[in-house]
Amino acid sequence: MGVALVTGASRGIGAAIARGLAEDGLEVGVNYRADRAGAERIVKEIDDAGGRAVPLQADLSQPGAEKQLFDELDKELGPAHVLVNNAGTRADGLSPKLEDDDWDQVLATNLSAAFRTTRRALRGMLRARHGRIVNIASVVGSARANPGQANYAASKAGLVALTKTVAAEVARRSVTVNAVAPGFVETELTDGVGRELLRAVPARRPGSPEEIAACVRFLASDQASYVTGALLTVDGGLTA
Repeated sequence: MGVALVTGASRGIGAAIARGLAEDGLEVGVNYRADRAGAERIVKEIDDAGGRAVPLQADLSQPGAEKQLFDELDKELGPAHVLVNNAGTRADGLSPKLEDDDWDQVLATNLSAAFRTTRRALRGMLRARHGRIVNIASVVGSARANPGQANYAASKAGLVALTKTVAAEVARRSVTVNAVAPGFVETELTDGVGRELLRAVPARRPGSPEEIAACVRFLASDQASYVTGALLTVDGGLTA
């Protein structure tokens, strides 16, 4: 038994991860920015299945929001043993026309927020000499360009570099830090993008949120105690 915090967990990949970790016996903080109804629905699904979860609102693109989030998690469930940085956003556009606001918002949500939640979670993990951090990256940030997503790709590439560096810093304290890089997965976030990528996928189908969640569940488990600083690509062979 332990406590997991999943950011951006009101739908899609985050919701699947929250449900999966609950199935593995963890109590789950279901973070959301604006979709309270979605978060409450996931919490109810977990509770109905015999688990325990709580909805936790925080806009993690805002500096300082992570303090409120972790304080509420500590009060409701206790300190996080597992952190999954899944919260993400898109604001697509070709680089010559990409506005500063679109660049800043994507980097703030996808990268800076993950750094701040990681920094906060590590306090308790290092003291406990145990912890699991899993970052949800993307193949467009590590292996394959997708025109129109310079800001998204930069944020995810930064997330991979953050993963590897922090992993090396905290490995001696039995805290692992890994990343999962999905390819084309059918969610609301990918609606209307990536169809050209789908045609190039050897598996000839998109991935499901549950398939990404399965990889996160492994990396969050005791069986993955010697896996750290890794990037697990889950893309149906797209970048093979």
